[in-house]
Amino acid sequence: MTATQVSAQELFRAAYENRYTWDSSFPGYTADVTYKHGDTVYEGKVTIKKDLSAEVTGVEDETAKKAIHGQAWEVAIHRVRRAFEQTHGNNTFAYGETDADGAIEIIMGGKADGDRYKLRNNEVSMVHRHIHGVVVTINTTSSHDTGEGYLSHRYDSVYHDPKTGEQKGARSEFEDEYEKVGGYFILNRRAIRFDDLTEPPQEFIFSNIELL
Repeated sequence: MTATQVSAQELFRAAYENRYTWDSSFPGYTADVTYKHGDTVYEGKVTIKKDLSAEVTGVEDETAKKAIHGQAWEVAIHRVRRAFEQTHGNNTFAYGETDADGAIEIIMGGKADGDRYKLRNNEVSMVHRHIHGVVVTINTTSSHDTGEGYLSHRYDSVYHDPKTGEQKGARSEFEDEYEKVGGYFILNRRAIRFDDLTEPPQEFIFSNIELL
């Protein structure tokens, strides 16, 4: 079935439901964490609870602890399984442009007015969303096929002022790796680089992952 034969909403729903998420039986997990910030290394433990709240222990440096907690929380929040209607029930969908590589633009209206997405191979390859007074644009260049949905592998993000279009901060490049633990795919490494080189690269390594 081609894009012209299905509605923009149906095409977007298929990609939305193709994301890898944890089911309601997900018990949470613990992991050792190594955080490399430039030449500085911090070590501690991370717990993601069944309710997907995150806790970091064993890291005394507050800035490092906050950085680790932020990544752990972000990982967990993206694995939450929500019905399409719950997330996008108040939005409208329309087709935009189609890129040379086949990526199809979906333009949102309603509650998400001004947001845009691109879909390629039944995956969301670009997100352009208004969040907390800024516009974030995320482009995904490769993904992991888990057999139960896809996970982003390499992607970048950049923030802009929604009124002026001015870029806020550096563009960030991410690389994520996962391993399967007790039937669930869990992040075991995230590397982040910044294109303006004013911020040193970061790496988060999660090892000895055990389900609760």
